[in-house]
Amino acid sequence: MSEHVPEIHGHCDPRFAAVRAAFEENFRDRDELGAAVSVTVDGVTVADLWGGWADAARTRAWERDTLVNVWSTSKGPTALCAHLLADRGLLDLDAPVAAYWPEFGAAGKERIPVRHLLSHRAGLAGLREPHSLGQLYDWEFTTARLAATEPWWEPGTRSGYHAFTYGFLVGEVVRRVSGLLPGAFLEREVTGPLGVDFTIGLPEKEAGRAAVLVRPPVAPADEQAAVFRRSAPAAVAALTNPVVGAGEANSAPWRAAEIPAANGHGTARAVAALYGILAGRGVYGGRRFLSAEAAERVREGQGACRDLVLGAGLGHDTELGLGLWLSGPHGSYGPNPRAFGHDGFGGSCGLADPEAGVSLGYVMNRMGPRIADDPRKTALVDALYSAL
Repeated sequence: MSEHVPEIHGHCDPRFAAVRAAFEENFRDRDELGAAVSVTVDGVTVADLWGGWADAARTRAWERDTLVNVWSTSKGPTALCAHLLADRGLLDLDAPVAAYWPEFGAAGKERIPVRHLLSHRAGLAGLREPHSLGQLYDWEFTTARLAATEPWWEPGTRSGYHAFTYGFLVGEVVRRVSGLLPGAFLEREVTGPLGVDFTIGLPEKEAGRAAVLVRPPVAPADEQAAVFRRSAPAAVAALTNPVVGAGEANSAPWRAAEIPAANGHGTARAVAALYGILAGRGVYGGRRFLSAEAAERVREGQGACRDLVLGAGLGHDTELGLGLWLSGPHGSYGPNPRAFGHDGFGGSCGLADPEAGVSLGYVMNRMGPRIADDPRKTALVDALYSAL
């Protein structure tokens, strides 16, 4: 806990003063280091705030255009790529993945539909053989391994969080259909036209704008061992093969790679805009990116269950749509159970609520220990809904 609140920059509509207050409280009461939050209502930005420090030594201020790795908050923009192709009739979410990626049909996977990739129900949460960081950075090698491997569980029966594999699986389908990796496709179709400051990976020329991630507190070794003893093999594979943390994510090789599930870099403003496309039922910035029907399909529930990878840590059932988590009865994305979004390891978040017409982007560099529902994010979401 710190009594010192750094100067908060940006603007906030007086109606959403609670969001600014919660943002300040994150610095004072929740050990925030550097962060930004952005909120849109009906496509209009009503809060765009930033403050703190871009590095642990507090030598660089967090600026308006500071970029940061947002981990799995990247999965929303990656899912958007697939939905754009589906909306154009180029991708059938109910067709077998192997129809677009023939090699994927090996090891009993010939009937897995595309929707199971989007909803983490393909049974491919992690690889069975040891997979190094260098191999993770190799798109062709990683996708070939995924194509050859067998599922951990019967596809379609349960969800199990595909922490890293999600981006390669959905991304390879995007590549087979469009000819572009997700990062290039997203830039061509969305972020370029909108002028949105978000990339998969980070171009070397932008490295000077990147905040340095600070790793979360590490649990004692005996506690970590106990967690893994309780975890299913698929969970261990998903979260530790390979082990990736703040140190790796600050490195040049990580930033240079294409890891669409986990190495999106952007501002809170950019995250709010990308999730704002979904909050706006396909429209943002005066442009229609998705039909209303396609935007609605993103949150088509695929069945609630105790997630096979995250279940022990979350302690409650969850439900995925086609690429994003539903707020559900637990209220991870506010009181509307049909609001949806995605959290990133350590705290970041993107949220979309079409009924309220709101989107939210929150990014930070001091990572908390949770994969989802960081207290800082929850405080901001609660403040947003108190103001509506």
